[in-house]
Amino acid sequence: FRGWKPSIRVLAETSGKNALVVTAAADEDAAIRDLVKSAFGHAGQKCSAASLGILEASVYDDPSFMRRLADAVRSVRVGPADDLSTMTGPIVGTPSPKLHRALTTLEAGERWLVEPVCVDPQRHVWTPGVKTGVRPGSWFHLAECFGPVLGLMRADSLDHAIELQNATEFGLTGGIHSLDEHEVAHWLERVEVGNAYVNRHITGAVVQRQPFGGWKRSSVGCGPKAGGPAYVEAFGTWTVRDGAARDGRDELRATWEQHLAVPHDPSGLACERNELRHVPLPAVDVVVGDGAAPGALELALLAAEVVGVPVRVVARPDEARGRVRVIGAVPDHVLAA
Repeated sequence: FRGWKPSIRVLAETSGKNALVVTAAADEDAAIRDLVKSAFGHAGQKCSAASLGILEASVYDDPSFMRRLADAVRSVRVGPADDLSTMTGPIVGTPSPKLHRALTTLEAGERWLVEPVCVDPQRHVWTPGVKTGVRPGSWFHLAECFGPVLGLMRADSLDHAIELQNATEFGLTGGIHSLDEHEVAHWLERVEVGNAYVNRHITGAVVQRQPFGGWKRSSVGCGPKAGGPAYVEAFGTWTVRDGAARDGRDELRATWEQHLAVPHDPSGLACERNELRHVPLPAVDVVVGDGAAPGALELALLAAEVVGVPVRVVARPDEARGRVRVIGAVPDHVLAA
């Protein structure tokens, strides 16, 4: 989009390489149910669909778990979308080269637990596939492939599983199945995803209940989550009142400590918990362009200080090393670069 119009403001949720972690403390039957639903609902074409199942070693090595997962996958009814008995419908067209590779090719060390088959080439209907032995850093571990194919990885521990989950350049959705509240808390503290799901499938976000958006390359723009608070404000233009940086420290600190830094559940359902969390970025580079409002940089630096985010002021966006925020106007050719 910036190639067409460099000055355009882009706020976007993009794709992901989404994983569901299953630990030794999981309800295995529930985990199998949610793996299948997350991977093969809508034929795996949702941006939030599970492409990876990362299983703790005792789960991965259990023949019973693998047999039950294979049975569940083979029980999925495939067919046309207008057949009410269909559980997995067709993909949207001829598989892209990446998806075709995922559906038909095994990389080093991989084998089919359930091999996918194209049962109706005219309608692009494929049966679901599951491959085991996906190795860290391999093509399928890191490449996004939106279709009915799931890769399984073996993790030595929960920390290893989180490392594998965070290794991709995306960070849209992710999940964990564990009945150990300490494992869940540890995972939530370290996982790099915009929507983190616990003991449920990782697709089907609902407005307000699970506002949607990602981390890393799964987010473009200033990062508000669609369907949540503060989303509309991102499209506005805001002025800085005189003395805001001088007088606003206490107000900013109160807003951070009493609201943004505290997980809260705006839906308040009795049957499930849906917490909205605000997590500080590791660092931000700020570019000050033409026409920046007086005091805007000082206010930004103050806000970063309150939140605890290191800030580096750079002259041009192409000098930045991570997340960039622009105050004022930057020439189109610089933004395009």
